[in-house]
Amino acid sequence: MHILALIPGLLAALVAFRRSPEEAFLGVYVPALLLLPDYYRWIAPGLPDPTFGQAAIVPVFLAFVVRRRSQWRFSAADAIVFSFAAVVGLSEYINTNYKEAQNLMFTMVTSVAMPYVVAKGLVEPSGLRVAFARRIVAVLFVVSLVSVYEFKMGMTPFMQVLGPFFPGQGGWVTTFRWGFARIAGPYGHAILAGIVLVVGYRLQRWLEWAGHWEPRVGLAPWIPLSKARLMTLGVLGGVLMTLCRGPWIGAVLAAGITAIGRFRNRRRAGGAVLAALVALGTPAAVALWSWASVGREAALTVSQETAAYRKELIDNYLEIAFDHSLWGWGKLTWPRLESMPSIDNYYLLLALQHGIVAVCLLIGLLGYMCVRLYRRGVREPHAAPPGSSLSFTLLGIFIAIGFSIVTVYLGGQTMPLLFLLAGWTEGYLRTPITSTVAHPPDRGPAFRFRRLLV
Repeated sequence: MHILALIPGLLAALVAFRRSPEEAFLGVYVPALLLLPDYYRWIAPGLPDPTFGQAAIVPVFLAFVVRRRSQWRFSAADAIVFSFAAVVGLSEYINTNYKEAQNLMFTMVTSVAMPYVVAKGLVEPSGLRVAFARRIVAVLFVVSLVSVYEFKMGMTPFMQVLGPFFPGQGGWVTTFRWGFARIAGPYGHAILAGIVLVVGYRLQRWLEWAGHWEPRVGLAPWIPLSKARLMTLGVLGGVLMTLCRGPWIGAVLAAGITAIGRFRNRRRAGGAVLAALVALGTPAAVALWSWASVGREAALTVSQETAAYRKELIDNYLEIAFDHSLWGWGKLTWPRLESMPSIDNYYLLLALQHGIVAVCLLIGLLGYMCVRLYRRGVREPHAAPPGSSLSFTLLGIFIAIGFSIVTVYLGGQTMPLLFLLAGWTEGYLRTPITSTVAHPPDRGPAFRFRRLLV
């Protein structure tokens, strides 16, 4: 029954070639990626094993190449993205063999290269900026609502419904903190869910501030909240139910970065935010390092034990990573220490698996995007309404993701989501700078008069 993973691919092919790649991208691929678990896949001997999202992106990409390839313009970011995918795939081939490497190569193509290309070539050139952000937020709003059940019952409905069709797959379990279940939704682990939902929250705040939602919920006009506020509270509730400190801290950093766009003098505001981060972050980092340095045995709380474990990861695995610094050890063949089988730091895990070059390419991509977004943000006209600067919203998202993956691996849907955002950002950065004034939906005149006397 695991052939069900191909259904989004069939739907995407039907929509993409009978209607348009844009409709398949928004209507099939984005929901398949963010709503259906990535840990279920179609397993066919001798062939790559696609997930729901991977199956859906292939026909969208092919339709884009056939119908919209004229919208593509090569840029330096493309070289970084393609090099990252190639280095990871080549590393696995060098460390194992083609049979073992083919699934990872397929993943790099369908979770890195294709999402990046399609997002870059469709979102901005086809005028899908608002529609793309709205679709992401709408899907994550649904995930948050469904996950209330997991928060209360400790079991994810996504696994309960789909698990019987994929016997032997999955294996994720709900984790708990402070007596509550940490929701994972369709993303496998709560920290991965936290990263995805933080991205959705920041996009929703941009949509709300820029007036890109209708005043009321169409199917439920009796709800006293505006549609924008309802979506904000729903996605925020999802973020809170993950109970994950790493993505929460990333969200706070993103909020600080996004706030720069609310000031008229953004250079001065950016300097103030940077100074605050250095002034507050440096002693906080030193205190955290000292707090984590006591070791797991001497830890007084579960939180301190977790922090100590992550510090010990660096102490014990960094030398191993440098022993195979160029190509790493391979995705599944890196030497595990029995006492530390889980690497809760994607930069360290990437170095172990695929080498320092892959780490440098990933950091280089994040840094390249952040620098260019900041430079564009400070050159743009003042955003009105306040907060509607897309440049600083995207910058905050990249900062949040870059920080969060210090505490977890870039797995499941977080990888294709990152490269979707990178593709969108690259397309956005290549558009001319215009006024960022948003036009909220027309709510009619503030006052109405029955008759005008002259």
